[in-house]
Amino acid sequence: MVAAASLVVAVGTAAGLLSALDTRGGAADEARPEVTSSPPLAPLPAVSSAPPTPGASKSPSPSARTTQPRRASRTPSPPSSTTTRPEPAAKPAPGPVSARLYRYPDSQVLDWVGAHRDDPRRSVIEAEIADRPAAVWFADFSPSTITARVRAVTAGAAGAGRVPVLVPYAVPDRDCGGASQGGAPDLGAYDGWIDAFAAGLGSDEVIVILEPDAVAQTDCLSPERRAARFASLARAGRVLKAADPDARVYYDAGHSGWNSPAKQAALLRQAGAASAASSDGVFSNVSNFHRTDDEIAYDRRVLDALGGPAGLGAVIDTSRNGNGAPADGEWCDPAGRKLGRAPTTNTGEARIDAYLWVKLPGESDGCMGTPGTFTASYAYDLAR
Repeated sequence: MVAAASLVVAVGTAAGLLSALDTRGGAADEARPEVTSSPPLAPLPAVSSAPPTPGASKSPSPSARTTQPRRASRTPSPPSSTTTRPEPAAKPAPGPVSARLYRYPDSQVLDWVGAHRDDPRRSVIEAEIADRPAAVWFADFSPSTITARVRAVTAGAAGAGRVPVLVPYAVPDRDCGGASQGGAPDLGAYDGWIDAFAAGLGSDEVIVILEPDAVAQTDCLSPERRAARFASLARAGRVLKAADPDARVYYDAGHSGWNSPAKQAALLRQAGAASAASSDGVFSNVSNFHRTDDEIAYDRRVLDALGGPAGLGAVIDTSRNGNGAPADGEWCDPAGRKLGRAPTTNTGEARIDAYLWVKLPGESDGCMGTPGTFTASYAYDLAR
């Protein structure tokens, strides 16, 4: 079967990602999901990359983005493990959470915990998922409220002395018209939305996961439209970093089972990821299940091929990769998955700036529950 890259949920049925959606019915400046870590601002030393890892084939990277997960059939990739390994018998320990990361106090999992104090699964879900920082997604196109909603998160993080992780997800033609389609009506509107997004960043440290899948999944675009998107993404990075010099902006590197490092680096270069004016590096494995070690090796190869400043690094989504990707390539709430390493900015790995929980564990891809909604049974299976 095909291995999905990362699961994006279509806007509207959004997975917890919809975190910071404009609800129109409540306070317009409220964002919903949690936030995750942020790598230290000091640039990390460059090191030689690890030996090559397999995975030169495409596979859309669905991420728990904002609505429905993207189907693996959209861009097939070899069974996530061209390097198949046996799954560990015991649940991997997530490990300590970095004290620097901000947990946004409004999310579907926190709502569930508060409403189910007597549920026998509650203590596990609370300790292993709800108490950990995760990303806040901004997946709807709402220019009039985006500044206030971003500011609600960044101001809360600044007040707590923590670093939030924000996911702008509104580029036009996202998911190539698939299940996670949506976003701004055109690139001109998107540029304005990014300007408004940047106005809410403030002046403290923040991590921005810029448009999951926007670079890796562009085969559906004509050369002209691809070039226009990349120009807009490069502009977005410059705008975000100019608005907040302490913002760290990371660009979409797909994952180790999708494009080859050389191909992905070539795309990233066109999107501005090699420029210090717009980029601090790349992110991978968003909403996917590929093993951390494979992602580390892949990201280092991408960074080597990308070039650019020596301080460019990578962040990896470890929210659901504790047991690796299923051998059959299943991407929709596959059984047997576990939480991966806890969110932290202290990875101990050169050029790997952070492990983050970008996809919110327990928010369904659409098989265990409605796409984008918190599903207690799924969360419990991941956490126990």
